[in-house]
Amino acid sequence: MTFLCTALGVGDAFSARWYSTCLLLEAAGTRLLIDCPHPIRKVLAESGAGVDLPAVDGLLLTHLHGDHCSGVEGMAFFNHFVLRRRVELLGHPDVLERLWPDCLAAGMDRLLRAPGAAPEPLHFADFFTVTALRLDRAVRFGPFSIEARKTVHHVPTTALRVAVDTPEGRRTLGYSADTAFDPELIEWLDEADVVLHETNLGVHTPYERLAALPPRVRSKMRLVHYPDSFDVDGSAIRCLRQGEQLVVGLGAP
Repeated sequence: MTFLCTALGVGDAFSARWYSTCLLLEAAGTRLLIDCPHPIRKVLAESGAGVDLPAVDGLLLTHLHGDHCSGVEGMAFFNHFVLRRRVELLGHPDVLERLWPDCLAAGMDRLLRAPGAAPEPLHFADFFTVTALRLDRAVRFGPFSIEARKTVHHVPTTALRVAVDTPEGRRTLGYSADTAFDPELIEWLDEADVVLHETNLGVHTPYERLAALPPRVRSKMRLVHYPDSFDVDGSAIRCLRQGEQLVVGLGAP
């Protein structure tokens, strides 16, 4: 069994070069989308992964900033009207509690079935089923064992450790999501075989703090969510490129 991670996007909210950072995880025939910027079908189509929304089994949201969740409405409508199914949505309750009332309801809570008819009310449960992530233990989704940890960010946000058990052993991907520099979070992520860590300006993680980490930690780290001005080729830590696919294995890649 192979555990794959494809970088669908690697940019930040202001990028003119890259799609916003989002990931596609694949193992044992199950595909899990990590975050969902708009236009998500175009993002998938241009990734080279050969995957469209009908083949995506679940969506995990790390937080509700638009560059991470602006594609949820489109994904949900596509599932509702075209695929005739609900989106399998994963996230910590603190993250998801405002998704419907503050992000989606204004455009999704009524549906006109025919001209002149009264709008039909729609609700969160018409579009989504939820698997709640926990901070005290792992949660299963198909072959994925998912652990969550809060990050230091403007809104509730969770970092992730996603593990898959293979005949060769347990393989784990760590993802910081959006966060300020947090040594305890990096220590938590360091238990993974591969760590994807954001770097950006403002209340994000400065590149200089990551570049000062011990070589062993940096060797398993890949940078994402970087600004257009970031020196990708000159970075002391390898940057994940848009469309790049990682095989998550034992030990540093």
